[in-house]
Amino acid sequence: MKPVSPFRLFVKTSILLVLMSLFCRAQVGQSADSLKKLIDKKFEDLDHRLDQLAKAVDDVQWYNKVGDVAVMEKVFIVGPPPIKVKDSTARGALNPVKFWAYVFIPKTLDREKKYPLLVLPHGGVHGDFTTYHTHIIREMMAQGYVVIAPEYRGSTGYGKSFYERIDYGGREVEDNHAARNWMVENYSFVDSTRIGAVGWSHGGFITLLDIFEHPDDYQAAFAGVPVSDLVMRLGYYGDDYRKEFYAPYHIGKSVSEDSSEYLKRSPANHAYRLFTPLLIHTNTSDDDVHVEEVTHLIEELRKAGKKFEYEIFQDAPGGHSFDRIDTRLAKQIRLKIYKFLAQYLAPPHPFQTLADLEKAGYR
Repeated sequence: MKPVSPFRLFVKTSILLVLMSLFCRAQVGQSADSLKKLIDKKFEDLDHRLDQLAKAVDDVQWYNKVGDVAVMEKVFIVGPPPIKVKDSTARGALNPVKFWAYVFIPKTLDREKKYPLLVLPHGGVHGDFTTYHTHIIREMMAQGYVVIAPEYRGSTGYGKSFYERIDYGGREVEDNHAARNWMVENYSFVDSTRIGAVGWSHGGFITLLDIFEHPDDYQAAFAGVPVSDLVMRLGYYGDDYRKEFYAPYHIGKSVSEDSSEYLKRSPANHAYRLFTPLLIHTNTSDDDVHVEEVTHLIEELRKAGKKFEYEIFQDAPGGHSFDRIDTRLAKQIRLKIYKFLAQYLAPPHPFQTLADLEKAGYR
């Protein structure tokens, strides 16, 4: 769940006061239920508008934060048709879903040569790709990677309709893969034989399902604190989290009503499909994706006889974000991740030392 910012709280409180004032002036016959429905709808609409505003501001920030090292584009591409539509016979109802994606290209890149690509899906049930990833993008640019970060269906910042396109573990994975394919088709300097998938949390979840479904299209992958078992996850989360999945525009059923649907969307249930070199990280103090979820995935991969690498960090500071923050330990761990990827993707300027990483990521 996203924390409520002071600005968002102020706006919501102001609107609530206005609505209460209007209600007091309304006809005597108006019910409390109708007021609640009106307020809920106004707040829902407001949330989407505020997300769109936050997205617009953050997009400007990208140029400030990485513009010295990267050429950045935001492109509008397509994935598969929506999984659910109100009327499948309506014109355009089954058209491909359009979505945005961020493209980062190192400024030093020679467009006559070939370069490796990293596909970087963001985390969150309804999240988006933000400048939270600034240092990671700067580090990737310095090594000579081209990066695409898809705002797959269900991402925030694009309005209610796109938000309700969410298909967790379903066609959002194909959006991620469509972003990979779009890069290969549109940039001659992208080497289709040197493509990696990298993601944390829900982004790690998408990374896993994408390489399981399309093993020939990725030469290496990293999954950090990945959501791995939806049945287990919904068991230890509360109702506010579960309702994101039970919504009629999403899965629409609980785990008890259709456990097979949740198993189908769980990477641990597809461990036998791994054929891509893979590194997994988890943390015993992770308060978001519990370590038991990830160790279940690790055990299933072992049972399937798969070759992969993993590390279970013991109470690493930062919890769920332990290797994405700016501590010395986090940077040391990212150096390990980059060295793993470099074995298979051969970037032109791989990091050798922590000093290399710090020089690239921090001005």
